Formats: sequence, C-alpha cells, structure tokens
Amino acid sequence: MRRLQRGLSLFGALVIVAIAVVALYYVYKGVTGENDEPSCRSAYTSCLQNCRRTRTEAADLQRCQEGCQRDVDACERPGQ
Repeated sequence: MRRLQRGLSLFGALVIVAIAVVALYYVYKGVTGENDEPSCRSAYTSCLQNCRRTRTEAADLQRCQEGCQRDVDACERPGQ
C-alpha cells in the first residue's frame, strides 16, 4: 500500500530550516559589517583597550598607548 504524503517530510523541513539559517547568517554579516577592513581609528581603539587590559604599571601602559598612537599615525598617513 502506498501512503499518501501531504506537506513536508521531516527531511524537507530540516532543509528549509538550514537554508534559513544560512541566509540569516549572511544577512547578519552584511548588517554588522563583519567582513569590512578595520579603520585606523577602530584599530587604535582596540589597541588602547588591549593596553588597558594587559598593563598594570603606569609606565608600561603609557608606552603601550604611545605605540598605539604611532601605529594610528602611520596608518592615517596618505599613501600608506
């Protein structure tokens, strides 16, 4: 006897869910700009945050921040 199947099977439903998840992933990446190259200023901010998290001595923190500033200055120079 043949069963008459109506609607989606479990496999069909899983395929549709998987396609939706992949589509949502690419929408998320497009909205957040995750693939974009970091700007000089965002790299500078990230560097400063790293300095504050990893340095406990004031002199070490200041050297790290100066290094971040040198990096951003070099990044923002025309022709770089």
